[in-house]
Amino acid sequence: MAKQQAIVAGGCFWCTEAVMKDVIGVDGVESGYIGGHKADPTYKEVCTGDTGHAEGVRVTFDDAKISLAQLYDVFMGTHDPTQLNRQGNDVGTQYRSAIFPLEGQEEEARAAIARWNDEHPGQEAVTTVESGEWYPAEDYHQEYWEGEGQRNPYCLAVIPPKLMKLRKSFQKYLKDDA
Repeated sequence: MAKQQAIVAGGCFWCTEAVMKDVIGVDGVESGYIGGHKADPTYKEVCTGDTGHAEGVRVTFDDAKISLAQLYDVFMGTHDPTQLNRQGNDVGTQYRSAIFPLEGQEEEARAAIARWNDEHPGQEAVTTVESGEWYPAEDYHQEYWEGEGQRNPYCLAVIPPKLMKLRKSFQKYLKDDA
């Protein structure tokens, strides 16, 4: 088993976390902040848009079960990479579409964006490839959909459609129990 990590940001981290947890080979998903200029930001600070961070997830996966390219394709296909600094009603740079490649992953990140663009003529992904230091989000943000998210009207409105998109477009990458 070859464990790898990937960091992506596709809007609200609760949504991205919920999707990634249902993907084969994914052993862990941690919500956090990346790409900003303030050390150890809080959720409240990131929400102002002043820290420069994106809400992201750090995915730990087994590349014998799903490759980095396949994981990036799932990411690109389960959010709207054409919306600049927003996902739906979530507006601000903290909701940008971005890939934060770790060492040796930049070429694959750029290739995933190019594949998405090739498969969606007339649309252009605004997904950026960035770097930054990872800061885990506060504990109450971790595994949010499994707990509080089930009672949160926002989550109930936006997460199920993303999960349906995963099931419809990426069925071969679904965990058996998803």
